[in-house]
Amino acid sequence: MEIRTGNGGPPSEAEGAAIAAALERFLADTAPALLPTGPPKMDPWLRQALIDGVSAKEEFGPGNPPGFG
Repeated sequence: MEIRTGNGGPPSEAEGAAIAAALERFLADTAPALLPTGPPKMDPWLRQALIDGVSAKEEFGPGNPPGFG
């Protein structure tokens, strides 16, 4: 990579710092998203619905609930 400055000499410290900051920002903006760690969490509404469904069946026993059959 060649950097040209207006005065024909090497870039100053401030120009070098600006280039480094721009590169860091570019890398941060274009980096791929991080993958979640650990197992996926179940939706709390789905979890409770599953619990309610299982406990409702246990309450009535096998077959249909009273009044539905």
